[in-house]
Amino acid sequence: MTDGPFLEDFKVGDVSRSSSGRTITQADNIWFSLLTNNQNPIHIDAHYASQTEFGLMVPHTSQNGFALGWDEVKLPNPLFEGDTLYADSEVLDTRESRSRSGWGIVKVRQRGFKPDGTVVLVMTRSFMVPTRAAAARRDPPSPRD
Repeated sequence: MTDGPFLEDFKVGDVSRSSSGRTITQADNIWFSLLTNNQNPIHIDAHYASQTEFGLMVPHTSQNGFALGWDEVKLPNPLFEGDTLYADSEVLDTRESRSRSGWGIVKVRQRGFKPDGTVVLVMTRSFMVPTRAAAARRDPPSPRD
């Protein structure tokens, strides 16, 4: 058994939209602030943040750690603790990797948005995925009686 998607599954122009959202919690924000050593008080100091134009802490919006890179990152509107985030991705380019046989690079334009459609993140992102033939097999364990 193998999981996908694989390089062959990505077609330029395809758009996929998440069917489920993710509600941002204070723990998400604090963990990401610690991980990135971001000490900006708008992210970690509720008292300070309450005195800003937003009135509360503003979480980080990019928490994906399995990418080759991000470009053209724009944060047009704030995202707050308790907001639910949805996303869509449009495939911009695909190609086989020149340095890793059996792998490919996919470039997408991604948007993060709230249930009311307010866009909070727009970026292009590149990531590496295996081809179907090169993908590692995943054989989940079976319970013993």
